[in-house]
Formats: sequence, C-alpha cells, structure tokens
Amino acid sequence: MSLKNNRTLAILREAEKEGYGILAQTCYDANCVIGLVRAAERCRSPAIIQMFPVTLAFGKGPWLQFCLNAAHQASVPIAVHLDHATDPEHLELALSLAEQGIVFDSIMVDASHAETDEENIALARPYVERAEKCGIAVEVELGRLEGGEAGLRMINDAKLTRPDKAREFMEGTGARILAPSIGNLHGLYLSPPNFRQDILKDLQKTFRGSVPLCLHGTDGLPYELFKECIQNGISKININSWGRDPYAKKLAEGLQSKPFPDAVDDAVQVFEEVCDRFFHIFGSAGKA
Repeated sequence: MSLKNNRTLAILREAEKEGYGILAQTCYDANCVIGLVRAAERCRSPAIIQMFPVTLAFGKGPWLQFCLNAAHQASVPIAVHLDHATDPEHLELALSLAEQGIVFDSIMVDASHAETDEENIALARPYVERAEKCGIAVEVELGRLEGGEAGLRMINDAKLTRPDKAREFMEGTGARILAPSIGNLHGLYLSPPNFRQDILKDLQKTFRGSVPLCLHGTDGLPYELFKECIQNGISKININSWGRDPYAKKLAEGLQSKPFPDAVDDAVQVFEEVCDRFFHIFGSAGKA
C-alpha cells in the first residue's frame, strides 16, 4: 500500500516545510485522548496521539479503534502513533491489528538495543516492510538513548547518532521517520541537557523534505531548547510526563473529595492546558 496519503507523514512534512513542531503526546487512557483532541481543535493545531506498547497490550483493538476514531473524526489533522515497539509480541499485535483493518498511522520499530547498525537494520527491516503493506509509516532510532519509561526496557549505554551513517541506515531499514540520539535521554535529566545541535543540523541537511526527524527524551527540557531543535530540523516532539503527571495528580486529588465525573473533568482540563502550552511553544497553534 502506498504511503502517499499517510496521515503522520503529511502532518510532519507540513510542519517541517513551515518550520513548526508537532506535539506527539503520550496518552494512557480515553480521558487523555479526549483532552488532546479538544485542545488541538481549540488551538487549531495538528497533533499526534501517541501510546506505549503496554497501553496497546492492555486495550488491544477496541482501544486502538477508539483512538483512531477520535483522531480521524477531529476537525484538525491528528494521527495515531505507537511509540517504542521493541518486543516481538508488541510489534505482532500492532501489525496483526492492522491486517485486520485497525491500522495505526505510524509506529516506531525500536531496534536501538542492537549492538550494531547492521543488526538494527536486520531486526527492523521485516517489520518495516510488513507495516508499509498496511499503509503504516515507520519511525526508527539510529544510535541509542539512555534511560527508560512506562514499561520500556532500561538502556544504560547511550550511543550518539552518526550523521554520515544516517542515509545508509534509513535506506537499509526502509523506514520513513528518524529519531536521532543527540545527548537526549528517557527520564529525568540529572544534569543540564547537552544536545549536539551539530548532529541535528547535519541530519537536516541530509533529509530536509524527505525524512522527518523526531525528538525523544523531553522531560523537563527548557522551552528554548525545544525551539532550537525545531529550528534545526525536528518536526515530531514526543511528550510524556509533562502531561501525564499533572493529569494523574489532579485526578487523584479530585477523587478524594469530588464525584467521579467532576474529578475527571478537572483532570482533563489540566491535561488540555499542557497541550495548549506546547502547541504555542512549538508554533503549531493556528496551523490547522
């Protein structure tokens, strides 16, 4: 199947062309999905509903179908993406659902735990080929990020992306979106982040207009660093705890003293406010 009309790629290519970033917000439940869609429609911003494999494994096809309906029926462009699919059973679940007609717009086939680029390619390529037959765009990671989150395996030995290897790697995997390792990490930064913007600039020169770049490892980053990364070629920006933590805290507090629907409303409003903020920081508000 052609990826000509792939929703994730269309959203990211427009963002790259116009110089803004796309919020790819991790969603753990229906409330988060509804909050993201509401915020995107209010801000007239494109967006991506993102989930971890553990969430897909919990809700399976009915959960994914709900997310797809919420995204594709919105009045602004919204795609649905599976982040960090590493284990064969999670990749199999996503692709078997696609073959049954419940199709992610994009998935990340994460083989960055491989010892070499060649092994990464060998692990990823069969899944990429199968995904593309279903119309799914695939994101891959060149190099390796330290850290871990939300059921992901913990990685302790980071490996920076080598721009001179990037084109060969993308051609080898057949993937369409690249997540580089530039000094970013999953989880909290214990010291100030030191991002290699020179790597991003080299990748931007290589892939401008053809391969969108995705930023992982964004917990607690200064807002100006997001803007610098967008300027240097990043179009997809993964956000997790920025929205998750205040949402969960507000919901837990509300359930102590309020009726359940009221506690949910308050928590979703907090989640929406985080999304609103990032639409404006990333420059995507008003672009849809």
